[in-house]
Amino acid sequence: MAVPVLNPPKSILWVDDEGELLEPHRIFLRSKGYTVEWASNADDAVELLRRRPFDILLLDEQMPGRRGLEVYRDVREIAPTLPVVMVTKSEEDSTLKEAIGVNIRDYLVKPINPRQVLTVVTRILEGPRIRQQAIARSFVERFRAIELERDHNLDWRGWIDRYDELMRWDVDLAAAGEMGLYESLQGLYPDMHREFALYMKENYPEWLKNLEGNRPPLSIDIVAEFLLPILERDKAAVFIVVDCLRLDQWRVLEPLLAPFFDVETTHYYAVLPTATPYSRNALFSGLFPGEIAARLPDWWGNADREDESLNAHERELLEAHLGELCGKTPVRYQKISTAANSDDLERHLGTAIGPEGVSAFVFNFVDLLTHGRSESQILYEVARDEIALRQITRQWFQRSALFSVLKEASRRKISVLLTTDHGSIHCNTPATVYAKRDASANLRYKFGEDLRAERPDQALLFSSEDMLRLPRRGAGGNTLLATNDCFFVYPTKLREYQSRYRGSFLHGGVTPEEVILPLALLTPRR
Repeated sequence: MAVPVLNPPKSILWVDDEGELLEPHRIFLRSKGYTVEWASNADDAVELLRRRPFDILLLDEQMPGRRGLEVYRDVREIAPTLPVVMVTKSEEDSTLKEAIGVNIRDYLVKPINPRQVLTVVTRILEGPRIRQQAIARSFVERFRAIELERDHNLDWRGWIDRYDELMRWDVDLAAAGEMGLYESLQGLYPDMHREFALYMKENYPEWLKNLEGNRPPLSIDIVAEFLLPILERDKAAVFIVVDCLRLDQWRVLEPLLAPFFDVETTHYYAVLPTATPYSRNALFSGLFPGEIAARLPDWWGNADREDESLNAHERELLEAHLGELCGKTPVRYQKISTAANSDDLERHLGTAIGPEGVSAFVFNFVDLLTHGRSESQILYEVARDEIALRQITRQWFQRSALFSVLKEASRRKISVLLTTDHGSIHCNTPATVYAKRDASANLRYKFGEDLRAERPDQALLFSSEDMLRLPRRGAGGNTLLATNDCFFVYPTKLREYQSRYRGSFLHGGVTPEEVILPLALLTPRR
């Protein structure tokens, strides 16, 4: 019979010239399952490190011969990843700052008791495992309740709460490496998508018919309900729209802003279709797409056109919207779509944010990334799934002009409203549609005279543009919106579309990932 292999106890190297005084500490740590080696000076400690690995180093700062901080460089050369805790009698600020400057993991000031040392050692060596176990236990307990709640009828607030909770578990389980539980969570998504589509089919047209009724904030409400109060209070505000940012992506960016802002995150529902020409124009204008096309036909142009030129007047729409709300308001506007745009913004950061009015920025990187996966094998490999997409988004953000703008706003004590126009969904299921030649070519939404999906559970059909307040396209204008993780394919191009678009992140349809969006008020820390 195989004998189970037990993990060896964690090892501690303690360097201190007062070894006899440390014996109670060493006995206590050994009783808790750690092995403890002792060295009375820096040179002996270096020699021990050369001979064998340790899991953590407790290093006295004030010893005969070389100081602890003086030997730290040697330690780093031998064991670059070894966590080091400084233990010292010195309460000098200069010593503390020097230790922090060389990335000492923790700092203890003598006299210390054994429980203090155990706490630090346990947090550093066992903290990740303890947190992982705690997350796993919490999820297992909550998972049963989530399954039982699936049959409950939710209102729009209930859908926000459910989706927000699932995204938090999604991020936490992935970060903890609990992939078995992560797959269990993923198993909840098909039912969530199906139920949400049915909910939106019934309720979204009703919200649009009765805007004064019980409904969620929509794209058309964001400037009036969330941006305007900042502007009225502070006379200046920064308004940032990150194109195609999902709620789970926002959750991994949010902690990076904590040193600079107090962050309050709420949510809103994007207008349908969840595509840039419709959702972002509604965001800036406070109007539904049909109202924009009716009032400003020269700006909207040909209703059959589905390109970036439909978003060519975002600044003018925002200026007009603010003018109706509060009179003439200074508006600065920049759209950042290329590396050259980012470099230019970085160079002129000091003047990019105005002293009054609204400074608006649209950042297109996330949208370019999600679309680029379909065209680039390299991008597809590095952003294979939701976890990888979050990681890339976070890495981009840390070096981005967006982060620079936010830090500049924090420095100048100007509040920020940060949001997105729509999200995206990882699509793996082809949905066959039948349409005439007049149908639009989009993969998650289509307009046309005669549209139908082979399977009704894969799409929502709206028979009139007025139901969604969309631009009119003539007699028989139907709208077909994809649900679940489907993307539209034609019978004649089934293989071509499957090979090209399966696994893509797309938008335009009706899932919580595309519709329920983060809206964050960032108040600079005083």
